[in-house]
Amino acid sequence: MSDSLRSILLVDADRVAREGLAVMLRKHIGCVVLEAKNPTEALDILEKQDVCLVITDLFGPKKEGIDLLRKIPTVNPQLATIVSVPYGDRESIVEALKYGAIFYINSPYDFEEAVIATARGLEHHELLVYQQKRSPKISKRDGFHGIIGESSKMKRMFRILEKVAEDANSTVLIQGESGTGKELVARATHALSPRRGKNFVPVNCAAIPDELLESELFGYVKGAFTGANQPKMGRIQYADGGTLFLDEIGDMKANLQAKLLRVIQEKEFEPVGGVKPVSVDVRIVAATHRDLEKAVADGSFREDLYYRLSVVPLGIPPLRERRSDIPLLIEKFVQVFNRGKRQILRGFSPEALAALQSYAWPGNVRELENLVQRMVVLHGGDGLVSLADLPEKYTAHAGAGILPEPEQSAVPTPDFHAAMEDGNFDFNVLVSDFEDRLILEALSRTDGNKKEAAKLLNLKRTTLIEKIKKKQLDSYLPQRRN
Repeated sequence: MSDSLRSILLVDADRVAREGLAVMLRKHIGCVVLEAKNPTEALDILEKQDVCLVITDLFGPKKEGIDLLRKIPTVNPQLATIVSVPYGDRESIVEALKYGAIFYINSPYDFEEAVIATARGLEHHELLVYQQKRSPKISKRDGFHGIIGESSKMKRMFRILEKVAEDANSTVLIQGESGTGKELVARATHALSPRRGKNFVPVNCAAIPDELLESELFGYVKGAFTGANQPKMGRIQYADGGTLFLDEIGDMKANLQAKLLRVIQEKEFEPVGGVKPVSVDVRIVAATHRDLEKAVADGSFREDLYYRLSVVPLGIPPLRERRSDIPLLIEKFVQVFNRGKRQILRGFSPEALAALQSYAWPGNVRELENLVQRMVVLHGGDGLVSLADLPEKYTAHAGAGILPEPEQSAVPTPDFHAAMEDGNFDFNVLVSDFEDRLILEALSRTDGNKKEAAKLLNLKRTTLIEKIKKKQLDSYLPQRRN
């Protein structure tokens, strides 16, 4: 990134404190630090120079710093702002966040805290710049906000995603197998929404230990536990006005599920050790590879939270159901991993591509990405990756040809006569196909309502759901109308 994009403006009337912090930021962040002694001088600098982050003091009882926050968007809407607040002044913290500050630090300055906050502020600015450069149009090369796909299923998902993003308040539950790109979909949802000017805050619930997840999400007050020498803002509050992405929410423990439910219902929460509720306006986008309906049935996931989260369910098809996208994905990954390499990879031979399109891809897009990276490292400069260059597991089904992918609106129909004439009569297969037809017909008649479809079929609802998942019929299901 160029110096102009790494320029920070530090606004503080205290020259000693201002210069001391400027030295620390130059040393630890590696950026240009401009200085101003008051908001008027700061605005003059902002009009003349490119700045990506402003750190400003509140300037006493009159709080001229708040006035500066109000004016900054008119100068540069991409600017990120951090406010220094007297320790313990919660009213000023709330006011600063209300008028656009993305973070706050205590004054007098704690240099370690200030450096961390500044790094986050720079990341926030970079994300805003990146999002505004992205086009919402679908293109083969760049994809849809980073999501590559031209198959009918992906195009349909993009159309749904755009509609979902327009409603900036409803919660979204993204469901898909591991490696399908759930975080990419969550980021696209945020980038297309009216909340795109605020923070997108991802949290992987499975990656953070249970004992730390609560304080990461909700923050804590000073003295909440041993070692809590300073209050800490949680990620929910950091996402205020923006989007909180909770990945692998199926791994969240019951006590945190209850607290999260309050955030969704009441728009408030209490930090760990706190007694005063903190108001927050945040959109929750959750994702999981688990079957949450089954988790609700066995008691490991709250039913009320599940229904709150799944206001708008959004399914991502696995890679095996959109095989026609594999060449596009490979082209993109080759382009990405060739960057900076002296020996680049030209691509994959037609035989290698055919083999990869007949593979089942249990690891989905992530597995394909890892394979392409490996091929770039091992065969860069060799021309095209041949069938012989691929690991054995990717060539085992090479003779089967490219497997078809079902159309989104198609309903599989068993052809009994053709099967018998061809000598391919398999009783079990045809019975299974006929069962598929019955299930889909019932769901079509009930507009996708599984409970009503189960009644038509004289089945238990749980039995019907298990059959749908076992037979992988989700891609054929009709979309429920509002």
